[in-house]
Amino acid sequence: MFASVDPVILARIQFAANITFHILFPTISISLAWVLLFFKLRYNKTGDESWMDAYRVWVKIFALTFALGVVSGITMSFQFGTNWPGYMETVGNIAGPLLAYEVLTAFFLEATFLGIMLFGMRRVSNRMHTIATLLVAGGTTLSAFWILALNSWMQTPAGFEMIDGRAHVTSWIEVIFNPSFPYRLVHMLLASGLTVAFLVAGISAYRWLRNDRSREVLHSMRTGVVLAAILIPLQIVAGDLHGLNTLHHQPAKIAAMEGTWKTEKGAPAVLFGLPNATTQSNDFEIAIPKLASIYLTHKIDGEIKGIDAFADRHPPVAPLFFAFRIMVGVGLLMLAASWVAAWQFRKRGAPAPWMARLLVAMTFSGWVALVAGWYVTEIGRQPYLVYGVLTTAQAASKVPAAMIGSTLAMYLTLYAVLIVAYISVVFHLARKAGKSKDDSSQSVIPGQLRSAQ
Repeated sequence: MFASVDPVILARIQFAANITFHILFPTISISLAWVLLFFKLRYNKTGDESWMDAYRVWVKIFALTFALGVVSGITMSFQFGTNWPGYMETVGNIAGPLLAYEVLTAFFLEATFLGIMLFGMRRVSNRMHTIATLLVAGGTTLSAFWILALNSWMQTPAGFEMIDGRAHVTSWIEVIFNPSFPYRLVHMLLASGLTVAFLVAGISAYRWLRNDRSREVLHSMRTGVVLAAILIPLQIVAGDLHGLNTLHHQPAKIAAMEGTWKTEKGAPAVLFGLPNATTQSNDFEIAIPKLASIYLTHKIDGEIKGIDAFADRHPPVAPLFFAFRIMVGVGLLMLAASWVAAWQFRKRGAPAPWMARLLVAMTFSGWVALVAGWYVTEIGRQPYLVYGVLTTAQAASKVPAAMIGSTLAMYLTLYAVLIVAYISVVFHLARKAGKSKDDSSQSVIPGQLRSAQ
């Protein structure tokens, strides 16, 4: 069935499936660790046991998430050798150390102190338990630092020279802090924060709608809503700066994202259309004149390079065009939902039933925006694996298409089952937490809503 398909395409799809599944879990664990630290610090300051109740619920979800992230990451790392041997052969002098730094400085830190977070609440002092939570949170962010350093270097390589077809470092500072790294790191950390904010708010709203009106649920839901309301405007600003950086270093990616086929000044912003590679245009296009030039160059007549400027060295337009609009659309929905929910908390101390249901529906909306944004980043680098240095075709293995296709089918099946299982377990833990409470002692009556804030 797969024998007639291009092996490189199958290898790309397989790696995309692996990284799509993997990235879902570190994205949660990075910021959820900091939310757990917030819960712990609030308990330390107030002595309110409901904050520790929130900690106990969410540390279980953190542990589950961390475990899936580790397992899927190991699977993904194998594919550097099985699917992309040319990658390590060419840039292994850079990629290898950065991946090793992530394991040595971040993963070991997280794995070691996670045990104290889970099993040390009554075995170590409260101070030591708080420090363990802080170290795990720092470890997750440090892990993101190293992985984003490598990924950003693949997008905007710097600090190296090619000798006999292999990359050799001339400056580790330039490698790590390459031109796009600060923008990608901030953008990713904010995306992680938003993913966790809606996860916490959504699961808490689910419990709220099931009549679990405990102070712990109220604290968790309000934390998620306020965090989202704060982070989404910051993400919009960071996204704009990231876009300007991408325009400078990867203009072909911007052209595909915007659906700009012809180089022009005063380029319109295409709100909707169906990219047509045959006619080099967008069918059924709806656009706002000059708007793309305004937000990309901050000039009304700024020039935007089109696909026609890059010959055959440009990414496929349609995937980037639609993925970018999904990311932006979900982001705008996040903005509206979080601000309205925050306003409701301020006015009435709790969300209206319809808003609680919307928060439940948006529990995993961060995943949607994240995957869409990640596809923009990764597909937008094509046809290169390392931009301007190594093409995807050059790095691919000689594994037959039939073998790649069979393992791809297994991966897709397994990952679909695991995602369903993960979501089911998360909601099961939410229901179990609600049932385990003594309603008479934990519930918040309407008159106490404001004091609970």
